[in-house]
Amino acid sequence: MNKITRIVLLVIICLAVGYFSGAVTREAITDWYPTLIKPTFNPPNSIFFPVWTALYIMMGIAAGLVWNKIEVQKEAVKKALIFFAIQLGLNALWSYLFFGLHNPMLAGLEIVVLWLMIYETYIQFSKINKIAGYLLVPYIAWVSFAAILNASIWWLNKV
Repeated sequence: MNKITRIVLLVIICLAVGYFSGAVTREAITDWYPTLIKPTFNPPNSIFFPVWTALYIMMGIAAGLVWNKIEVQKEAVKKALIFFAIQLGLNALWSYLFFGLHNPMLAGLEIVVLWLMIYETYIQFSKINKIAGYLLVPYIAWVSFAAILNASIWWLNKV
């Protein structure tokens, strides 16, 4: 498989995870989410789709750049891509916990683990390809913001 094909494949996988995570989100956005008390810094719903699309594309490119080093750094690449797969799974799980189960507290606990896995993925990617690491920085920043938002929503709506 050539380098471009690897990158395209991983971008498609990341976007597919985002799409299927969004399926849980789409229904809750119209019925449950509007009933929640949100902090003043809560962005409008229209922001989330373009931001997540950009983040999934950058994640896929980053993973593809790392995968392209498989011939020269086999063990490091395998380790890095395992962390990548774990964080991608946790990313999808967060949507299910928050929007599917309507459980901001559980989602808040999970997002801490997600953040740690993203950070470890960043560390592993940076060792293999600096650009791949840099491509994850906006993702870390956004999930940091999302964690604060998640905690705030939980706090404002706890019964």
